[in-house]
Amino acid sequence: MRLNELRDNPGARTARKRLGRGIGSGLGKTSGKGHKGAKARTSNPKPRSFEGGQMPIYRRLPKRGFKNPGRGQFAIVNLGDIQKAVDAGRIAAGDTVDGARLVEAGILRRTHDGVRLLAGGELTAKVTLEVVHASKAAAEAVEKAGGKVVVLGAPATEG
Repeated sequence: MRLNELRDNPGARTARKRLGRGIGSGLGKTSGKGHKGAKARTSNPKPRSFEGGQMPIYRRLPKRGFKNPGRGQFAIVNLGDIQKAVDAGRIAAGDTVDGARLVEAGILRRTHDGVRLLAGGELTAKVTLEVVHASKAAAEAVEKAGGKVVVLGAPATEG
């Protein structure tokens, strides 16, 4: 086999459809789209919510509840995550740990509107945690380990 003998597999390259090029081509006049109907129009595809003229389901179903646009988004940290970082040496026991320190240690990617501390896992290291919110169980577990939880005021989010 030589370079000049290389060929594509049969059917690997097909000619494009030349639409609207006369009756003899088989794809003239309506260009293979048939007569009228939504699929013959240029504005097709129809929107995903279109149900053939029937009232769409998102308009038939009632809207319930309230979504507060000003509600903050918080980064959630469990006690077990902090203990793993202490064990791995990314956080020193006795340190003051805030959102920036958690990002630096690789526990969080970003702090969003603040850090929320939850009681998942166990904490044995003595650390001071500066968070926006801490669950009662998490605060008790930190104090039991000899540490301290400082609850900061949540930053005002623009809504």
